[in-house]
Amino acid sequence: MDGEPYLYERSGRRYPIDDWRWRGDDGSPLSVSAMTGPTPDPIDSAERSLWRYRAALPVDAEHRISLGEGCTPMPALDWRGHRVRFKLEWFNPTGSFKDRGVSVMISHLQSQGVTRVLEDSSGNGGSAVAGYAAAAGMDAKILVPAATSPAKILQARAYGAEIELVGGTRDDVGDEAIRQSAFIPYASHNWHPMFIQGTKTIGYEIWEDLGFRVPDNIVLVAGAGSVALGCDLAATELLATGAIDRRPRLFVGQPADWATIAELVNGVTGPDDAQRRPTIAEGASIARPVRLPEVAAAITRSDGGAVAVSEDSIHAAVRALAGRGLYAEPTSAVAAAALDHFIDTGDIRSDQITVVVLTGSGLKSPARMGEVVGVS
Repeated sequence: MDGEPYLYERSGRRYPIDDWRWRGDDGSPLSVSAMTGPTPDPIDSAERSLWRYRAALPVDAEHRISLGEGCTPMPALDWRGHRVRFKLEWFNPTGSFKDRGVSVMISHLQSQGVTRVLEDSSGNGGSAVAGYAAAAGMDAKILVPAATSPAKILQARAYGAEIELVGGTRDDVGDEAIRQSAFIPYASHNWHPMFIQGTKTIGYEIWEDLGFRVPDNIVLVAGAGSVALGCDLAATELLATGAIDRRPRLFVGQPADWATIAELVNGVTGPDDAQRRPTIAEGASIARPVRLPEVAAAITRSDGGAVAVSEDSIHAAVRALAGRGLYAEPTSAVAAAALDHFIDTGDIRSDQITVVVLTGSGLKSPARMGEVVGVS
């Protein structure tokens, strides 16, 4: 397997890239071995999707299932005396960044002959899997928390997916999906190794859109942490090709009662599961991220940081974004709340290039947005 990409688990054991498994025999998540990152020359500039970087993806582009994901805009706006670029991931086909990873993951599964998939999601991941499964002619079953925003469930149903509501926390839903994965191929955006291969294209696009430069800072929200992992992987691969000479610093925000990643990075202890309160940022309410040590390592490796943000600061961030014309769902707005924090600490300065990734649209969460702006 040395001359081609392969899968590997935390213990170091390797598996063929076309293995059907979604986790290692040691129970840990799988990753794809290092790929060759892009340079300006191999990018297919005529391709208006993330598949413009197909030379750096471990999936045969002939089997791709694409709806035009990627190539999202990145306007620069004033933010507290800083000129900040906002990466608007809701311009993806189903309305969130999840389309990137799902396109690559579903393409991989389709090439293996898979005809039915299972996913667990608090909303956007389920919508993406349902949409891309429909495009691939696959059946999809989506397990969602019973408290998920109806608009997100409606979208998945519209694509023809079977929906099962599961009581309890987001982690309880994941546990049920693992149980059902014994019967249905598991297309998990948290577990499947091909999902991160799609999310790394966020990092590639930021680099390309900045004139083949990396920013000083990338500010993110993290639930499971896949955007942080994708940006870290993109930086690793771009460094390996000599396309860049440094990593961007990754600054991550999480809701205060769901800040497992921030707690590990900062060496503090958070509430136990029984003490966790619901958050308006429902997409980031994950107590046990599957790739927790990898996400923490990515943040530390970049010399970045992580912070737990309050519900009040999330509400304020939603309003501040909307006041600049950006209708971001509360989960996305956690990144803007983190931006405020790291500006206040001096970690992010006005003379630096800063990019904030906004992962999903407020149109996905009308009830939650109504709570913020005071409209029922």
